[in-house]
Amino acid sequence: MDLEKLIDGRIGDGMVKMGEMTESQVKTVLKIQQDGDTRLFGEIAVDLDYIDIDCVIRYMEHSV
Repeated sequence: MDLEKLIDGRIGDGMVKMGEMTESQVKTVLKIQQDGDTRLFGEIAVDLDYIDIDCVIRYMEHSV
């Protein structure tokens, strides 16, 4: 899988394209942020056990 081709937007979109999260999970994280949680997307997703920190690191390494 060529991660650079998969990752070209927001982290939630990238996680769905990578097969790490579902669209429903992304919507849940975004709703939590909209409700006032100031944490980063990845922090919330990890806390909810949707992804692990290694997944966030892989995303970040390939998104720069």
